[in-house]
Amino acid sequence: MNEFIETLSIGGTGPSIAIKDSIDIAGYATTAASRALADAAPAQQHAEVVERLLDAGWHIVGKANMHELAFGMTGINDYTGTPQNPQDASRIPGGSSSGSAAAVGLKLADVALGTDTGGSIRGPAACCGVIGLKPTFGRVSRRGVAPRESTLDCVGPFAREMRMIVAAMQAITADFDTQAAQPARSGAWNVGIVQVDATPEILKAVTRAADQADCTARTLELAGLAAAFEAGLAIINVETFHAFGHLVASGKLGADLDARLHAAANTTAAQCEAAELIRRQFTAAVDHALESVDVLILPTLPALPITLDEARGGTPVIAMSSLIRPFNLSGHPALSLPLPIDGSPLKAGLQIIGRKGADEQVCAIAARFEAAI
Repeated sequence: MNEFIETLSIGGTGPSIAIKDSIDIAGYATTAASRALADAAPAQQHAEVVERLLDAGWHIVGKANMHELAFGMTGINDYTGTPQNPQDASRIPGGSSSGSAAAVGLKLADVALGTDTGGSIRGPAACCGVIGLKPTFGRVSRRGVAPRESTLDCVGPFAREMRMIVAAMQAITADFDTQAAQPARSGAWNVGIVQVDATPEILKAVTRAADQADCTARTLELAGLAAAFEAGLAIINVETFHAFGHLVASGKLGADLDARLHAAANTTAAQCEAAELIRRQFTAAVDHALESVDVLILPTLPALPITLDEARGGTPVIAMSSLIRPFNLSGHPALSLPLPIDGSPLKAGLQIIGRKGADEQVCAIAARFEAAI
């Protein structure tokens, strides 16, 4: 199997963790699963999150595979191999943190770190049936993480249980309050169910989850969700091309990356200016919605993941990120929790959005949902 680019054994005797290959581990090259970076020099020092994990006694067991250059939603990688989806080997594992999600789902590690620029933690988590958290933008250090500069990207954990998500956040974040992240023993949370387009089975499961978790729930509309998706795409294109556009000339990129970077180069200044305006408007809309509820909930993905054959055959996957990318634009913490759906052995994803900086509350509410569903 190709869950890991490189098997390692570094650190203490604590929980095992895999590290996405866009995060520096001293002495090992950070190749972002790309042939174009295969000859990169070994990292001179650990990324800050890796330092924190080692200081806390965690055990690094491998560098996790990924969609090349963290610029894709399928997780398919013809250079390093495509990680297996633990729920259904015929389906895509999701990208870009495909190897991290797969490693956790296949129980090759207790936890894995990924990165999320446009849904790259939450998407694979939903595909692979595990938990994935995108923290508040800026809450977790990005020192030693590729790309070096981003206004969207966040480092966050995958796990099979919320208690391990909390443990990982405690390790990688200086000020994470584990007590505040514990589920309340009594009282109902106020939850806003965002009205979105998704398959009927997944929408039904979201509503049922709120009932099972004994939440006080009401539906609401979130203005600008579709516009935020498009704006997030424009910003990702510009920032990814700025970081990796020079690799096009190497002739060593996968065909999908070559095409996407060429397209990203055509993003205009006017598109970027419009995207920044939408960023401000959508952030305000999410903040306003969260004034009257504790969290927002909605599906992570609008449908179950497509098959590998469908993806290779050209079935579009851009809509996969329609419900996750907007919250990279706004910077709010967002978690995907496995969600049982009627008529399928596969689990979808329940996405939980909280106030900026309230990552602990998101975890506490997610633990309540975990226990209920």
